[in-house]
Amino acid sequence: MELLESELEGISRIELAQSPLICGLPDDIALICLARVPRKYHTLLKCVSRRWRDLVSSEEWHAYRQKHKLDEPWIYALCRDKFERVCCYVLDPYSTRRSWKLIEGFPPRSLKRKGMSFEVLGKKVYLLGGCGWLEDATDEVYSYDASTNRWSEAAPLSTARCYFACEVLNGKIYAIGGLGSKSNDPHSWDTYNPHTNSWKSHLDPNIVPDIEDSIVLDEKIYIRCGTSGLTSHVYAVVYNPSHGTWQHADADMVLGWQGPAVVVDGTLYVLDQRLGTRLMMWQKESRKWVAVGRLSPLLTCPPCRLVAIGKSIFVIGKGLSTVVFDIGNVGNMGGVMVSSSIPKLTSDDDVISCKILAI
Repeated sequence: MELLESELEGISRIELAQSPLICGLPDDIALICLARVPRKYHTLLKCVSRRWRDLVSSEEWHAYRQKHKLDEPWIYALCRDKFERVCCYVLDPYSTRRSWKLIEGFPPRSLKRKGMSFEVLGKKVYLLGGCGWLEDATDEVYSYDASTNRWSEAAPLSTARCYFACEVLNGKIYAIGGLGSKSNDPHSWDTYNPHTNSWKSHLDPNIVPDIEDSIVLDEKIYIRCGTSGLTSHVYAVVYNPSHGTWQHADADMVLGWQGPAVVVDGTLYVLDQRLGTRLMMWQKESRKWVAVGRLSPLLTCPPCRLVAIGKSIFVIGKGLSTVVFDIGNVGNMGGVMVSSSIPKLTSDDDVISCKILAI
């Protein structure tokens, strides 16, 4: 009897695999149709059948939507609440009811860690490293698959790290500097290759532990460093993948990089939060920083982080208070930039990092 049930189950699986996605249509045509369904309805698509669920969660689906410019970017934010617990939220910026939603299932071992990095590659969000009061720097990495809404363990870092920079360049994740368990860890960086699912470690004396921010600009990684034993001022180093080494960045650029940064169409923007919130722009041709405008203190809740979708910059502060403005059409009223806002949470969670993930 058990054998018969097993055989019947096997037959049903074969029939399911052979059944078309949409009756009367070849699967490639069905994919063309289904891939045009907006991302906010993907959860509903997965409820139709097992084949639809597997398709919507597949790399094929992600690659097709990306290739045909159908993918939609959502914002993911890593936060810390008043109980010092880490949590993750997501925002659909295209929704008519724009509001932040909590992502369930956060890895319990990372709940109290500090100094973790947060990065996006493909359709996954990565949570890397970190440490605690009674825990040294760890090499643990967790990934959140945005298409299946699940957290899982990923390949560990080559080097245990906390308070380090993390960026994506040329399809690889770079984990840079920070603090580790060995004396040479602060002067190293790891690269993750998703095709081999492995990390590779490198060394360079120009990398220092005290890293405050990082960006990718002109196909290069810039990291802004604090003071070190060699210098009493803030400076930055830049990584050129064609050379494979780190060098000091130009001092005139670093001078104005005094806050969270974002790159829009190859231009670097920085939010200066020292006296209110003022957006600055780096002009590469003239080698000067130019003030774009101020943001209303009634809308922003510093300290803030920046992300960009197209020409829209999102300024995300405490409680995930969110201010949005179009950099391609910046308007001013009394010197204050015209913007829209998204209501904050009832809590005052601190925002650690924000990233964009498109599916």
